[in-house]
Amino acid sequence: MNAISVLFPYKYEGMWVFDDLDVGLRKEPFVSGIDDMITRMVAGIPNADKGFKLLFSPTPFPDHMIELQWRREEYGGNWYHCPQLGIEGWLCPALFKYFDAAPRQLFARVEAKSV
Repeated sequence: MNAISVLFPYKYEGMWVFDDLDVGLRKEPFVSGIDDMITRMVAGIPNADKGFKLLFSPTPFPDHMIELQWRREEYGGNWYHCPQLGIEGWLCPALFKYFDAAPRQLFARVEAKSV
């Protein structure tokens, strides 16, 4: 398991989604607040809807932008609170493609994709 993972979300039919064929996911949507977090985080990235880089880790890393704090399990997924944005979001069971158990914290940063 990597210390820092990376995904390349993009907009599809108005929703933030990502593909990770290594773990069997295609057009996996971000929903229930996580989509709002993403929209706010990528506000300064030109053409983010066409794709951007999302780095995430259960441990802090240099220049992370947000911290998600675990709150509760529901419907097989997990709710996290983001103090920096003042909102909660639900990560679906696809989280377990990357972690054996729901991390108590997640740290993330967004960047423009490399050309």
